[in-house]
Amino acid sequence: MARVTWAALVEAPPTVVAAFLRDADAVALVDAIRAASDDELVALTQDAQRGSSVVEGVLHRLTDLAVPAQLAGMDCRVRWESATRAGGSHVLTFRDGAVDVAPGTGTTDVVVRGSDLQLLRLVAGQLDVAVAYLGGRLALSGTSSTALALAALFAVDGTAPVTGQPVDARDIDPVDIARVLHGVPADHLRSVLASDFRPVILEEIFERMPAFVNGRKAAGVQITVGFRLTGRPDGEVDRYVLRLRDGQATVLAGAAADAVDRQDRHATVTCEAADFLRLVTGHLSAVSGVLRGQLKVRGDKTAALRLNAAFDIPTAVA
Repeated sequence: MARVTWAALVEAPPTVVAAFLRDADAVALVDAIRAASDDELVALTQDAQRGSSVVEGVLHRLTDLAVPAQLAGMDCRVRWESATRAGGSHVLTFRDGAVDVAPGTGTTDVVVRGSDLQLLRLVAGQLDVAVAYLGGRLALSGTSSTALALAALFAVDGTAPVTGQPVDARDIDPVDIARVLHGVPADHLRSVLASDFRPVILEEIFERMPAFVNGRKAAGVQITVGFRLTGRPDGEVDRYVLRLRDGQATVLAGAAADAVDRQDRHATVTCEAADFLRLVTGHLSAVSGVLRGQLKVRGDKTAALRLNAAFDIPTAVA
């Protein structure tokens, strides 16, 4: 079949669109989606005659579009609910290296509610599931491991479709988080950080913090600060210790953080995980957080503020 661009599909008769989705080589299909603009994808998926058939056509090609090694490890049921079209709900059953697609709302391991555009970007390896979820642009309910595995089925944009490097949904860019959190309600952040996506988000944020140390501001600084992050459904707290020594930061978590004696800490900060996320993405000032009681500091408040000032906080862009 001749190469067809998504822009050409927007103007093509329904029979041509259906034939392309059914017969196109998987690589050609993914390339067409990757190369298309959001406007072109939306124009076709929202078309009254062809919209639902486009989405169903892509869903029924998932076995061909997924990275085979990733697909072989999937054994679960996912419900994709369209936020674009009423009644656009499909249950995807992953088993034995294949995907069965059926309309409906049966029991599943995870429910994902997103736009038709997001579905197409997902199969093209162009959707950051965790960032979209944090920003309230994608709704998830169920096990995070299944949602992450769904994203990892597809080759990341920039690598070969189908055979390229799978998407790593845990690879969260703090700058992207800073951008997407603009205007997100606090209640939404609390709900995300009360879900089992919590460890994914917190681990990525803390692991990346050393990369954001400003060497000039941190030169000669010797500070150790503990963090106790609340908001877990089980009532427990997540514990971390951040050490800054001559421009280099190290992070300890869990039992390793507990092993750092209080005498060796300059301060311990207790706050909701949602407020910590806002702090490290530039949406909450450390000073105002302390003054408002959102950040409760035991020990040397000045040391805690100096630690915060030694990092280049990702810019929160609207």
